[in-house]
Amino acid sequence: MNAVDVVQRQVDAYNARDLPAFIANFSDDVAIYRMPSPEPSLTGKAALAEFYANERFNLPQLRADILNRIAMGNKVIDHERIHGVRATPFETVAVYEVIDGLIARAWFFAPE
Repeated sequence: MNAVDVVQRQVDAYNARDLPAFIANFSDDVAIYRMPSPEPSLTGKAALAEFYANERFNLPQLRADILNRIAMGNKVIDHERIHGVRATPFETVAVYEVIDGLIARAWFFAPE
């Protein structure tokens, strides 16, 4: 399984709001960063599952559109448009690092 396949699986599960399928794509000690913070905003699969269960997958209009994707080795960079979190869609850039077939780290960059 290559890095793009892993990232696409998690995007598909995100769009289906399928928490078990979504979480299955992440390592047990995953670290999620919201840049420019040098510290992770979420650490570990359990914290990730709790956040998405309570803050995202309960939103009926939740959806991510991939506007552009770049892959290089075990890194996948997605330009995403997110629907259903705010009153209007917003864009973000996500950088995923895939190690041993799982997302080990992700960095999210907002345009603001």
